[in-house]
Amino acid sequence: MKSEDTPFEGGPMDGRVLPVLLGPTGHPPKHYRIPVPDAAGGPPTVLVYRRVPRGQSKRLGLQQGWKYAYEPEGRPSRLKWPWSKPEATPDTKPDATPGGKPENPDE
Repeated sequence: MKSEDTPFEGGPMDGRVLPVLLGPTGHPPKHYRIPVPDAAGGPPTVLVYRRVPRGQSKRLGLQQGWKYAYEPEGRPSRLKWPWSKPEATPDTKPDATPGGKPENPDE
């Protein structure tokens, strides 16, 4: 399999260059997860990096490769499909009745 030396920006891996395996299309994966073992023997911490374009050439504007940017939230961003439900936040509770209608329609 082919690999490509890919730089990492931000987070604990800032400034490092690692060989990353390329997929069948010749691109590295969109998200790169690095498990870091816990010193106390607990569950490992997972660092998440997102693939972004490295830069463009001056004359033709062609992309020059990829680099990885740190995702501090620790989870990769997902595609937002129009039919997907929004992520529920703990501080919002769903209404008991849909559409804000009163619970007793006779009143």
